[in-house]
Amino acid sequence: MAYLSDDVLRFVRAVGPQPDEVLREMDAYAEREGFPHVGPEVGGFLRFLAGVAGAKRVLEFGSGYGYSAYWFADALPDDGEIVLTEVNRELLDMAREYLERGGYGTIATYEHGDAIETVERYDGPFDVVLIDHQKHRYVEALEAVRGKLASGAVVVADNAMSAADVVVFEDLLDHVEGGSPDLNEGTRGIAAYLDHVRADPAFETTVLPLGEGIALSRFRPE
Repeated sequence: MAYLSDDVLRFVRAVGPQPDEVLREMDAYAEREGFPHVGPEVGGFLRFLAGVAGAKRVLEFGSGYGYSAYWFADALPDDGEIVLTEVNRELLDMAREYLERGGYGTIATYEHGDAIETVERYDGPFDVVLIDHQKHRYVEALEAVRGKLASGAVVVADNAMSAADVVVFEDLLDHVEGGSPDLNEGTRGIAAYLDHVRADPAFETTVLPLGEGIALSRFRPE
């Protein structure tokens, strides 16, 4: 579900950072295979965000075939690091191939397996974190990485407004406005995440209607 009109979406894509040849190939793959990637408008924003944050280390909970990681990688310094996590070995192998073709192989670390179990093996700090895996585990992911966030770090949660039939926007809206809708598992997961991060005084949160919605939470510990 897109929250921008076709004309506005075209405008955002035209004004924002332009995908290179590899990203255009990745976009074509997503369209051909029906793969739910974040798309160039969110990808361009992620690259912009990492650059503005001066990020050196980025962690992804759920990397798929490396689309968002590729956008992030372009904003990182030569001694930076992006950690990709993915349970599907074939997708992770695709991510490795794409990032190496883009010249980012030296700053990418590829972790096959459960993302939350993986992050336990890492020390911080991380400057940007993307949560984009199982919706019912978003809160668990945030808590798993919380102690590894740099002061001022930004946590990005994808599908903050919808995700095909997994997250239902109308029910989510009813929930955040104080209603008591009957939520499916995916919508409950996003609702729980938004409730959790908004109630935490260490985070300042907003939502942007790019793609299927991204929640941005800036970490400001006391």
